[in-house]
Amino acid sequence: QVQLVESGGGLVQAGGSLRLSCAASERTFSAYSMGWYRQTPGKEREFVASIIWSAGSTFYADSVKGRFTISRDIAKNTVYLQMNSLKPEDTAIYYCGRQISSWTRFDDWGQGTQVTVSP
Repeated sequence: QVQLVESGGGLVQAGGSLRLSCAASERTFSAYSMGWYRQTPGKEREFVASIIWSAGSTFYADSVKGRFTISRDIAKNTVYLQMNSLKPEDTAIYYCGRQISSWTRFDDWGQGTQVTVSP
């Protein structure tokens, strides 16, 4: 069973930047894609960004396009989310997820990391 461990969250002022990391601990890690989702109290978890693990193709929610960048380091089994020009509405718990194949959902999740953006 894979373990996904997120780090890098914190408190930042609007306009600032943070970089989230998600390290996968599994001896023979594999994935179709890795993604970042976020959730605020009372709302459903929403898609932020994803990356096809082998090809490196990236996808973004409209709300973060041009501000966030997802990347991965295959040798380290780690996916990153560089977040620039942060806004208060980006405040949420950010979760890293794994999609094992193209016909499945994101089924493996980390514990989440809190991102708080102050006005």
